[in-house]
Amino acid sequence: MFTSIAIIGRPNVGKSTLFNKLTKTREAIVSDFPGLTKDRNYGYLKLGSFKSMIIDTGGIGKDSSSLSQNISDQAWIAAHESNLILFLIDGSENLSSEDFEILSRLRKINKPFLTLLNKSDKSSKSDAIDDITSKGITEYLEISAEHSRGLDILKKSLLDKFLEKDTETIKDGKKIAVLGRPNAGKSTFINNFIKQDRLIVSEIAGTTIDAIRIPFSANKEDFIFIDTAGIRKGYKQNHKVEFFSYVRAMHAVEESDVILFLVDSEEGIVDQDLKLINMIAEQGKPILIGFNKIDLLNKKERLAMYETKRLRSNFLKDFIKIEVSGIKGTGVKKLFRILNSLIKKSQKNYSTSILNKHLKDFIERSSPPSSGGRQLKLRYIHFGGILPTTFIIHSNQDKKIPANYKKYLENSFRDELGLNSIQLKIIYRKSENPFEGKVNKLTERQIKKKKRLMKHVKTNK
Repeated sequence: MFTSIAIIGRPNVGKSTLFNKLTKTREAIVSDFPGLTKDRNYGYLKLGSFKSMIIDTGGIGKDSSSLSQNISDQAWIAAHESNLILFLIDGSENLSSEDFEILSRLRKINKPFLTLLNKSDKSSKSDAIDDITSKGITEYLEISAEHSRGLDILKKSLLDKFLEKDTETIKDGKKIAVLGRPNAGKSTFINNFIKQDRLIVSEIAGTTIDAIRIPFSANKEDFIFIDTAGIRKGYKQNHKVEFFSYVRAMHAVEESDVILFLVDSEEGIVDQDLKLINMIAEQGKPILIGFNKIDLLNKKERLAMYETKRLRSNFLKDFIKIEVSGIKGTGVKKLFRILNSLIKKSQKNYSTSILNKHLKDFIERSSPPSSGGRQLKLRYIHFGGILPTTFIIHSNQDKKIPANYKKYLENSFRDELGLNSIQLKIIYRKSENPFEGKVNKLTERQIKKKKRLMKHVKTNK
């Protein structure tokens, strides 16, 4: 189960600091100046195989200005749409009327929340604990986000809460998430594929606002299509519907086995498509690019579409592309075969012997260059995991390998193993010298022999 966690509280209680600690980033700006966070910021909390989206929000205050009200509105939107809320309080101070108002509203929205008393390492005395217990809160955690105190207990608590609820299971089947910009024809395509009018179709962009799961069977196998809302440009700054349509789309990516990214053939690939494909690729899932509404283009227009600068870019050349039509049903059978093949390839494990055989062939074809006067030696390679498919190469250098040679190896593995549209990650590690730090202790006989030899050296001089 993929989840969302919102951090809310009044200004300057340490929400952005906690966000940075949980996501292990510096995405959120931290300052002693209150009210610095004005928009929602998001990142990911990873605890083993568990992954959740964390949403940092602006401070909820009493200021009547339109900006302050908008910041508060955005924070409450995040609270309503999340699976769990972290209610952050400054534990070094007595609770303010703003804290009590937030608490009161939290109870009204009927969402699970966890109360955190931040800045608990400060020496200043406060009645914060007495204040929250007087309001009926008996479960709380004392933390210091700045100094990472209590964060391990917080992470364990989050893990326990979500794993307890992770009992719901969607019907087993390979999951295909369908993404793209608004009005790319995602719902029409799925309706045609499953031969049902399961999804509402309209010429108005943005009709789909949630991720909808549609189970179906093909060739005696079970599948699930996940139709997602179209992601618009500027979704981060937009209001409730569009931002959380993006959040749900990212949830769909996380739980899917393969991504079908649909593009409107009449418009072609645009910058927004490239940004979305790049974001999806970072999740490690295989991506198939489908040019939908291809029936609206003649032969000349189709050829011109492939000659555009964006489509000829190095970034897109590693992705498989297919022409489809949701209305006419063009390319549907071929697309299904490719999607099934990508799922199998993305989840395949590779033996060490096969990988080393290929690595040896690639090195013989093009020898590694020297770096800093030292010959680069790639000693061996082994499989590191899936989603993304990961290979680990051990060599005598790890940071000085030229980028062009890394690209050569990546392209070679892609071509040899048929990894187009599969996210491939190659990690380079410096091999440890097994004799480093070891002292070669001579025996008494060896010491005497060394002395005799040294005498001859001195005599000859």
